[in-house]
Amino acid sequence: MREAGVNLVSVGIFSWSRLEPAEGNFEFGWLDRVLDLLHKGGVDADLATATASPPPWLSHRHPEMLPVLADGVTLWPGSRQHYCPSSPVYRSAAARLVEALATHYADHPSLNMWHVGNEYGCHVPACWCDVSAQAFRDWLLHRYGSIDGLNEAWGTDFWSQRYSSWEEILPPRRTPTWPNPSQQLDFMRFSSDALLECYEVERGVLKRVTPEVPITTNFMGFFKPLDYWKWAAREDVVSHDSYPDPADERSGMRAAMAGDLMRSLGQGRPWILMEQTTHRVNWRDVNVAKAPGQMRLWSFQAVARGADGVMFFQWRQARAGAEKHHSAMVPHGPVETSPTWSDVVTLGRELARLEAVCGSRSTADVAVLFDWESWWALELPSKPSNRVRMMEQVEAYYAALFEANVLVDFAHPGDDLSGYRLLLMPNLYLVGDGAAAAVGRAVESGATLLMSFFSGIVDPAEHIRLGGYPQPFRALLGLDVVDFHPLSAGEDVALQFADGAQGRGEIWSEDIRLNGAEVLATFSGSHLDGRPAITRHRAGNGTAIYLATQPDPKTMARLLEMACASASVEASADAPSGVEAVRRTAGGKSFLFLLNHREVAVDVPISTAGVNLADGSSVHPGLVHLGSRGVAVIREGW
Repeated sequence: MREAGVNLVSVGIFSWSRLEPAEGNFEFGWLDRVLDLLHKGGVDADLATATASPPPWLSHRHPEMLPVLADGVTLWPGSRQHYCPSSPVYRSAAARLVEALATHYADHPSLNMWHVGNEYGCHVPACWCDVSAQAFRDWLLHRYGSIDGLNEAWGTDFWSQRYSSWEEILPPRRTPTWPNPSQQLDFMRFSSDALLECYEVERGVLKRVTPEVPITTNFMGFFKPLDYWKWAAREDVVSHDSYPDPADERSGMRAAMAGDLMRSLGQGRPWILMEQTTHRVNWRDVNVAKAPGQMRLWSFQAVARGADGVMFFQWRQARAGAEKHHSAMVPHGPVETSPTWSDVVTLGRELARLEAVCGSRSTADVAVLFDWESWWALELPSKPSNRVRMMEQVEAYYAALFEANVLVDFAHPGDDLSGYRLLLMPNLYLVGDGAAAAVGRAVESGATLLMSFFSGIVDPAEHIRLGGYPQPFRALLGLDVVDFHPLSAGEDVALQFADGAQGRGEIWSEDIRLNGAEVLATFSGSHLDGRPAITRHRAGNGTAIYLATQPDPKTMARLLEMACASASVEASADAPSGVEAVRRTAGGKSFLFLLNHREVAVDVPISTAGVNLADGSSVHPGLVHLGSRGVAVIREGW
């Protein structure tokens, strides 16, 4: 570990059955030896609470704690995460283990951070058992206060679903056709909260016993089942598990997007790349290995996007179990002939040179408005088109800005948006009154808004906002959407811009009536020929641009370039295509990260002198040479 530059390790993530081989019988001797050895070697511990995988004795004694699917199928022991999140048996046993761990290791010198659970919801994001049903009813009672309030929120007069008592309410189990969408949405909220309560049980113990030790649990990027806005507010440090697919040419962009999300979840604070693989994973149909230099490139990318720590799963490649073919820092074979080990040692040496970067931050002028509850509601069935998918729409915005090296934050729509010059709203289908007002204030105060179709359609109860689409934004946009005209798979529509440029629209089209907005582009050749497709409207000191279709990538890039110009947003640096440029700053000092995602070398123009911290070389105004998947971290001007 010293050779590889390791200074922090996650320990004990799946060790419950070792730590407590029988109920109430704790055995810490083996872990004592591990932590003592790490401390002597100068390595700190991110000590896990070990509750991600209950031991066999617990589920054997209490089979009622096992999770159940919507169709009644029970998930049995034999892998991991085999627990109902609402199970009092599981929560009590987890709290007892965490109490013993925290008490035993409170003063151990290697303890640097607590790692609660692991990848919450990865395999069991929800449970439909009778225990969960009662917990769901309790959650609903707290939310609505009365059965009449629930009936109103769920619109239960439709299809004769009106409830007369709380005992009649169930989770949305398998039904003859679509379950009530408001019920489904509330169950998603409840399920995220139920897992969060599991985390909070353990966090409460740790804060009481070891109040000075920071706490984290590892996120998984844009993981749909959990509302990470709520989770991140309860973490001391945001941490992330990143496993982009080397076979997917968009993986570099998606990894950057996830990094920007982690930075945003922590309100700009540095975060930790908790897990990645050195070479390949074990769980895809085909587990393509990372190309030469790709592990180093993606590790530096995480740092560029705000990470102050880079870690891996796992240290030594397992000999047995389901993840024995998952790569590690120490491979199955001898390290002397392992390219993976050589790359790990090189990366550790280079990261050690970046100490000055730690604690610095990145500042974005652009924010993508992203809300988990809207994501859940958007992708419930029985919509005008089930082809509208949240992440595809987010990527349609993000990809063009990534290529242009414009840094992007993610923001909850209800947050204070006053610090952003450009707001991007991809399909914010569900929006509350407060969030709609926050967006309006930001635009009227001078921000530029770029909004996609099918936004502002329902309220938080998943009820249509009456009075015309999109009701909360009609005045802001200066238009009314008369009707939706979704496009079939493989169908597109021509777009004609006022300056003669042409484009294509996919997935969606709309019949729009103007109420003050100007037309930037019209539909051409369809039954909406000549009708507005893209509009712009002045609102207070700002501008609101509306997209009534999904433009093709080239057209989307052009629109984003126009929006950036309108909002006076500039790129982090002028770099050739395929070179990612990101800047972190601290106290007037700046660090420019240049990351070459291409397989060929490239020269990047820079205007200031500095030092490339990755290799210690001096840098002068002119061109910086980056090899294939090469990296430079330029400490600028000091």
